[in-house]
Amino acid sequence: MSDETILSVKNLTVDFNEHAILSDVSFDVKKGEILVVIGPNGAGKTVLFKALLGLIPYRGEIKWQNNVRIGYVPQRFNTSRDFPLTTEEFMQLAPPKNNREALFRSLKLVGFSGDEHHLEHHILGRKLGLLSSGELQRVLIAAALLDKPDVLLFDEPTSGIDIGSEEAIYERLKKLNKEENFTMLLISHDLSVVHRWATNVLCLNKKEVCFGEPRVAITPDVFKELYGEEKSLYKHNHHEMA
Repeated sequence: MSDETILSVKNLTVDFNEHAILSDVSFDVKKGEILVVIGPNGAGKTVLFKALLGLIPYRGEIKWQNNVRIGYVPQRFNTSRDFPLTTEEFMQLAPPKNNREALFRSLKLVGFSGDEHHLEHHILGRKLGLLSSGELQRVLIAAALLDKPDVLLFDEPTSGIDIGSEEAIYERLKKLNKEENFTMLLISHDLSVVHRWATNVLCLNKKEVCFGEPRVAITPDVFKELYGEEKSLYKHNHHEMA
């Protein structure tokens, strides 16, 4: 594995009850790249991330760069209005315990504005269940940043949030990628994310369907194999959509 390659996956297969959930997947990710993983429901996208994180058994090879730090942001974190933890208490759950300066830095990295007094009273001191969906997602990302990761894994980072917040989160992720040189792996159902943000795309449908630069890798035949029908991309003022 070269010095620039942070992750190398070779012939990855995941079985469950003697059936292959994911079969013969191979790809590399270089430092600073954004890899977006797409595919239909049940294609094995989340299974891939679980294998990358070492949470499930697999066959094949997953090789991370030595001493790499990995941050993970889940697809959903369900809270109710009476969820007992404040934002600060939630962010302090992951060891080691961080000082206030680290919390403020992470919050500002994901776009929360204001001085420390404002952040303390309006974000850190608020109950997690009282945050908006966009605020909650940014807090989850901020928590993942506390360990100063080299790589961030996002399982549909804008699932369940409004379009305005979605755009703001992706803009912030791109800024982090550019300014902090984070390597990012994202699962998404939004094809505009692939064409606007991805260095490379990995197409899955229980096996590897395509891998490479989006405008080269994604073809009508690939879409047909992924979704069972041909699709085309068009542009409007804000997004490219399928």
